[in-house]
Amino acid sequence: MLLSPKTLEKLRDLINEITEYRSGPKIIDFFATFDYEDVYGNDYLRKYGQGFPSRWLYTDQRLSQINNTPKIITCIQNLFTPINYMENLKRLDELIADFNKYLQFDKYRVIRANTEIIVKQINSINIDDQIQESTQDLGRDFIKYEFKIDLATINLTPTLVPVIESRMSEIEKAFKGEAFLSVVLLAGSTLEGLFLNLASQNPQIFNTSPISPKKDGSVKKFDQWTLNNFIEVAHDIGIIEKDTYRFSKELRDFRNYIHPFQQMTEKFTPREQTAKICLQVLKSAISDINNNKNKIKT
Repeated sequence: MLLSPKTLEKLRDLINEITEYRSGPKIIDFFATFDYEDVYGNDYLRKYGQGFPSRWLYTDQRLSQINNTPKIITCIQNLFTPINYMENLKRLDELIADFNKYLQFDKYRVIRANTEIIVKQINSINIDDQIQESTQDLGRDFIKYEFKIDLATINLTPTLVPVIESRMSEIEKAFKGEAFLSVVLLAGSTLEGLFLNLASQNPQIFNTSPISPKKDGSVKKFDQWTLNNFIEVAHDIGIIEKDTYRFSKELRDFRNYIHPFQQMTEKFTPREQTAKICLQVLKSAISDINNNKNKIKT
């Protein structure tokens, strides 16, 4: 089993830091379980005539020596042995899945079969299918998450609070009534209104973002910004998190669907899943604004 330099680099990081932090002596102990026992400190100096190298260099050297031998498989199996993760088997599975992203290019895959770790040879890979599956998994997790939102804590203009609260209630009713287009339109316009209020209160930080929309060399007035502009800048300045940003695609184009002919042209008919994501993006954005309000001055 011959691993590429990139896979070896990932394996080194897993051994030294990611699975757990291993000091120099602990790294020696790890390799001693399947390779041979080494020494540390002054003993290393006496044995090799030099001081112990960096943890990273030592692990690189050991992995290079056992690469393309049966010991490299033993190394991987020992690293992921389930008994060391009994308190969090989910984390073990996540670590294995992450390592497999690299290992697949060497035509191998790690599989946890109950308490056994198997290194299996594979014939082919398809990155595009994996990306699609990963995105679908993330989407399911995003939709399931329960965001705790409190409009009173995000420094809205006081008279705007009851308006937003009324809209949130109406969006929930529209979703329950399967009026999915209404959910998309209301969620999009509500989020745009929240960003407009936030930007108006903090013009400098929004205007000075390098990706703020411009015309003739000057930043556009906020009432000329699109929801897409607000989302891009909010993400750039750290107001909304990566997951909110990732799943905001459908919501960004909500204005296109206000006009029936535009909706007909784009053949857009929102499904329940689309409406769920749009509603969740709105809730997630409100939560992000509240959690990251310290990044802007109000």
